[in-house]
Amino acid sequence: MEKFYQPVLETPRLILKKISLEDAEDMFEYARDPEVTKYVSWEYHKSIEDSVKFINLLLSKYANSEPSDWGLYLKENGKLIGTCGYVFIDEKNMTGEIGYVLGKKYWNKGLMTEAVKKVIEFGFKKLNLNRIQARCKVENIPSERVMQKVGMKFEGILRETVFIKGRFWDMKMYSILKREYELNN
Repeated sequence: MEKFYQPVLETPRLILKKISLEDAEDMFEYARDPEVTKYVSWEYHKSIEDSVKFINLLLSKYANSEPSDWGLYLKENGKLIGTCGYVFIDEKNMTGEIGYVLGKKYWNKGLMTEAVKKVIEFGFKKLNLNRIQARCKVENIPSERVMQKVGMKFEGILRETVFIKGRFWDMKMYSILKREYELNN
């Protein structure tokens, strides 16, 4: 995998595809909510310009074939409701880390589990990864539940492993190996 490519992916209720500037209003709708961004590394968006800046960052990653987020679009109406994708890929060790965020009115409906399953499938089948991991702040139980539902195993707590929003955070580490995935899929 010299260059990361990001094809359109589909789940029963979602289309996962690259985000465009036309999605700024939809992104701002969920990214401006401090509750949604409580456990992510970035601050909530204070204006539509913050969403445009974030989308421009994604567009630059797409243009450079770097690992990035897919937009999560509802099939029923085409609305952008969140993102899910690879935070990084370590080619030498065949490892990828995923991250995700979802608008609050779409919580507890299984949508993120659906998206993460598809991104994991892509990682093992198309990117030839051996290990896919995800981390969440210790207090972020809903994110941890997604990791458990997609078959990831808890590995431990990384103490004060990241400095975000002015302080150190303890993070729970979860992962799934290709052989574990193949056993259950």
